[in-house]
Amino acid sequence: MKSKFLLSLQKQWSKGKFVCVGLDPVYEKLPLIVRKKYKSIDDAYFQFNKAIIDATADLVCAYKPQVVHYEESGELGLKALIKTRKYLLKRFPHIPVILDAKRADIGSTNEYYTKAYFDVMKFDAVTVHPYLGQEAMEPFLKRADKGIIVLVRTSNPGAGEFQDLKVDKSEPLYLKVAKNVAREWNKNGNCAIVVGATYPRELLQIRKAVGDLPILIPGIGAQGGDLEKTVKAGKDSKKQGMIIHASRSIIFSSSGSDFAEAARTEAQRLTDEINKYRLSK
Repeated sequence: MKSKFLLSLQKQWSKGKFVCVGLDPVYEKLPLIVRKKYKSIDDAYFQFNKAIIDATADLVCAYKPQVVHYEESGELGLKALIKTRKYLLKRFPHIPVILDAKRADIGSTNEYYTKAYFDVMKFDAVTVHPYLGQEAMEPFLKRADKGIIVLVRTSNPGAGEFQDLKVDKSEPLYLKVAKNVAREWNKNGNCAIVVGATYPRELLQIRKAVGDLPILIPGIGAQGGDLEKTVKAGKDSKKQGMIIHASRSIIFSSSGSDFAEAARTEAQRLTDEINKYRLSK
């Protein structure tokens, strides 16, 4: 059984689309033309996102807004996030949208997270922490139509502080989490995992352990992950299975009036490189 989220991804992958664009606006980095024309943060963020979406929609496998980029602006920021989601639903309903929220809590609280993100905001998938265990995550996992993307090996430099700790049979914690998600948590075919491009050796190890489970891979672009090593380590048995995320390197590739065109150029370049490495031996 596969979730609607996974089926949507597979349709995009079958067309050679593996780039996930992060819709993470930062007011000070918005092109001057956007800030001058749209004085309110909600309008500026939404119009910026809309231009990026319109320029890249035929190239991507998914979009991923990071929720804190909107929350830090309060009501207006959240308004922009909701407007962006509604626009994607209206214009590009076939493209899955992942809310990068990294949530986790006790089960009763997670019920409210699922209602907020899936039922009210209507996102297709959400990122979650595994720390509270499968029992607490059941409100997410039982949403068979949605994508539940579990943090396994994150892209930040200090990821190893806990993730490298040796646990069962002296294997690292990140590998234990990956195996549990693939073997125990994924009963509804709706799970994926997060593994950073900044750790290609661990990515290859995890891919071998989880089979064809989808992997969201941040760390390409501004964080310096090696794309060739990432693709060769991260592709599944069908040479697919990857959601390769880039945000700043795409959406802020130009600060001029050509920002949307520049974003498209960078997304196209990344797509071409991914497919070159993906299909090579």
